[in-house]
Amino acid sequence: MNKITQNIRTLAKQLLEEKTVDSVIGFQQASLAHMTRPFMAKTIEDAQELVFNCNCRMNLTNYLSGLKNKVGIVVKGCDSRNLVTQLIENRINRDQVYIIGVPCTGLADKTKLLNTAKGLDIVSVEDDDDTIVIKTDNCSMSIEKEEILQDNCRTCIRHNPVIHDVLAGPAVPESEIQDRFKDVEKIEALNPDDKKAFFTDLLDTCIRCYACRDACPLCYCPTCFVDESRPQWVGKTTDPVDTRTYHLVRAFHDAGRCTDCGACEAACPMNIPIRVFTRKTIKDCVQYFGVEAGMDETLRPALDKFSLEDPQPFIR
Repeated sequence: MNKITQNIRTLAKQLLEEKTVDSVIGFQQASLAHMTRPFMAKTIEDAQELVFNCNCRMNLTNYLSGLKNKVGIVVKGCDSRNLVTQLIENRINRDQVYIIGVPCTGLADKTKLLNTAKGLDIVSVEDDDDTIVIKTDNCSMSIEKEEILQDNCRTCIRHNPVIHDVLAGPAVPESEIQDRFKDVEKIEALNPDDKKAFFTDLLDTCIRCYACRDACPLCYCPTCFVDESRPQWVGKTTDPVDTRTYHLVRAFHDAGRCTDCGACEAACPMNIPIRVFTRKTIKDCVQYFGVEAGMDETLRPALDKFSLEDPQPFIR
């Protein structure tokens, strides 16, 4: 058991004993060694089920909407930025949430983990800062964490929570990333025909399961545009036009709000790198407005406010 997990369990036990919160939302080990699942600890005994490791990919702030009681919640840096946006948009009240912040050095991509195991059943995954040890029935292999990080973790600018009541571990150094948006710029440089081919191929396997929408903590419209029938904005089929429309409109709805937490991509059963859409909106918000989503409780999302100082060159 790592130190972060120990601290989270101790904090959760204390919060529940003192009735500071009614429950604590965190992670629990799943049936597969390389997976975790969301877990709500309501008793002191439940608190001993909480874990935190490189497999905690879900964004737990997705479970905060509609709160009636006070809860504790475990958040990583990117999660905390989503929580800030939810506060700004009045989805939750600050006094309803006790925030257990976790300094995070990155999460392991589940597909890369499985590929590293080469088809063998994974028995355990141990995260030791810069190294990950994967154990199977037949062998044990050690790999540099950098090699199997989720793609969003490679460009993360906020490893420490921007808002918290308590930290479950010491703060970690923040990253200064050069060419942070080189993946987006590579697509921007394509000619129109190549762009069309790129996105057609990208979405070719999409089955419209909406796992990306359901995993996103900021997709909380009472009725999603894909479910509207009067008027019907988009078809329900997997026709390429309907599929492209869904992904493009969803990206625009998250523009200025997305923190690149990677929950959408991690949830996709077809392993589609759908972050390319939201990455573009993040780049534009930084370039045109100098704004990163969820970094400041006093600043509304970039497309939710107007300033005379906003640069105008992109307006035609």
